[in-house]
Amino acid sequence: MLTKVTTLCIVDDHLIVLEGLQKLLANVKDIQISGCFTTGAATLAHLQTNPVDILLLDISLPDINGIELCKEIKILSPATRILALSNHSERSLILQMLQNGASGYLLKNVSGEELVACIQEALGGLVTFSKAVKEIMARPSMTELKGTPQLTKREKEILLLVSEGKTTLDIAQLLNLSPLTVETHRKNLIQKFQAPNMAAVVKAATQQGLV
Repeated sequence: MLTKVTTLCIVDDHLIVLEGLQKLLANVKDIQISGCFTTGAATLAHLQTNPVDILLLDISLPDINGIELCKEIKILSPATRILALSNHSERSLILQMLQNGASGYLLKNVSGEELVACIQEALGGLVTFSKAVKEIMARPSMTELKGTPQLTKREKEILLLVSEGKTTLDIAQLLNLSPLTVETHRKNLIQKFQAPNMAAVVKAATQQGLV
């Protein structure tokens, strides 16, 4: 079991999740729950005067994205180990959480025993995943297997504008190109990414850090 009292916060906008986790962890020796919060603002306010060892963090919050909140918490309290606890299983989100300073990522189907084991690993300085997340991380995505497409400067410009929601006509005006030329570049992007449409191109490009 844990060798010293570990202070822990839970951040989730579903009260039933907060209640369930509190009951689960109340029976674990040497874990002291410092607070439970449904918003990022309340979490940051608490941490300013009550730093904690472990913070369980949902990604979907009403006032801030959990990925951004993770970064803010690490700035405010660098010693806090953050474990994402989410229903989101997208590999790109897992990687973004880790890049922003998280010490681990767990899906909400995690068992109580596995949750405590992951908390112990994080306290030991390890990056930890629940079993389901380990399987996701061990399975490369199709875009990773294909490798990163080589894009021209113009294709990168158009890809970025498409990701911002710009239409062909918008892009043509912004870059002083004909709509036909923009459409040609879009078709080339679809071909290079071997994707069915531009939405899939943007998703793949985001996963590869191109946009």
